[in-house]
Amino acid sequence: MKNPRAAARSGLEARLGYQFADPALLDHALTHVSAVKGDNPRTGSYQRFEFLGDRVLGLVVAELLFKTFPDVPEGELSQRLSELVSAETCAQVAAELGIGEAVKLGEGEARSGGRKKKALLADVCESVIAAVYLDGGLEPARDLIHRNWQGRMLRPRKHLRDGKTALQEWAHGRGLATPDYREIGRTGPDHHPVFQVEVFVSGGEPARGEGRTKRVAEKAAAEAFLIREGIWTNEAVHD
Repeated sequence: MKNPRAAARSGLEARLGYQFADPALLDHALTHVSAVKGDNPRTGSYQRFEFLGDRVLGLVVAELLFKTFPDVPEGELSQRLSELVSAETCAQVAAELGIGEAVKLGEGEARSGGRKKKALLADVCESVIAAVYLDGGLEPARDLIHRNWQGRMLRPRKHLRDGKTALQEWAHGRGLATPDYREIGRTGPDHHPVFQVEVFVSGGEPARGEGRTKRVAEKAAAEAFLIREGIWTNEAVHD
């Protein structure tokens, strides 16, 4: 009867789209420190592979961004890179590939739900990339990353900054004054008002937003301006 972990590794190779010439590399990449016996368990676990995989992932994603968005400035490329190589994204990829089922864990770590821990999944995702790189070189590693990251790169983005911060940075980047927010109206009872606010940016038409507080209304106005000017997309704001 086939060992369950061996079957999981075999299935993982199929999902990775890569057949290892040296299966020991994949086995090493899937071994958690809790499952290593000996005097120096860290070198027998995936941790060194994770270090290398992180760099390979960063290089390939940076290259992909550079070629895909030729008109995007360095600052936005850096932000996109940070999002795409984040632990959260790596954990999502690992979960989609079913990496957790193939990880070798110590009994305690397995009982505590280690196969579903986001931090662990993110680390092993990078270590598996390193194993592919060590076994076959940059091209198969690049292919693996392209298959699993390119679609994410092209999706509408969630914005890490709120609309007011993004609009201020946009204005300052063009040598414009800080956006000016003005309350233009208020409706509803005193205990539950709705504020209407307009934001004014030098040389542009004002944009309007509303909310239960002035801050929420200002944020809505900033987002409306960013969407109208094509700086943000409506899909990304509501993702």
